[in-house]
Amino acid sequence: MTQTLVRAAEAEPFVIKFKPLTEMTDERFVEFCALNDILRIERTAKGEIVLMPPTHGITGNKNSIISARLQFWAERDGTGLAFDSSTGFRLPNGALRSPDASWVLRSRLDALTAEERSGFVSICPDFVIELRSSSDSLSRLRAKMEEYMHNGARLGWLIDPLDSRKRVHIYRPQADVRILEDTDEVSGEAELPGFTLNMMPIWEPAF
Repeated sequence: MTQTLVRAAEAEPFVIKFKPLTEMTDERFVEFCALNDILRIERTAKGEIVLMPPTHGITGNKNSIISARLQFWAERDGTGLAFDSSTGFRLPNGALRSPDASWVLRSRLDALTAEERSGFVSICPDFVIELRSSSDSLSRLRAKMEEYMHNGARLGWLIDPLDSRKRVHIYRPQADVRILEDTDEVSGEAELPGFTLNMMPIWEPAF
């Protein structure tokens, strides 16, 4: 059963629907994730469970580079905390998402109650990055980016190394998506002053 789901998810995420038959509580969702730790698992605002395959080697390397650069900047800047792709955020609309990399203002984290900090963090990151892999459809990632913007994110980057034009889609709330093509670097601009991501290791083959 599990092997079948993993093979299907290599082409695209496998979605399990529960409603209106039942609803998976947060506690059950945590247990479900623990029992299926080979998969990356998210939950939509509708309560659907989205199963994604483990990241392939090339994408995993690029994700690591992005997270490391963001963490290094966050430590120097000091105004917020960086998170990697294993972090689950409970968005205001009820969805549970895990961006490939993200950053949250420390002042917003400090305002959370103890309950909101425990387990999955009940907040939408200020900044999110999604890196498209071979198992990601562009339309699905675009929908996730729009969801982040609608739930409180101030800046988002959808990086698409699979597109021959080497595109970075820049998202801001209530603004048209801006697309950079074959750029050497991307700047965090006003939202993340001083943060610049060198894109060359992302565009070039990892190994």
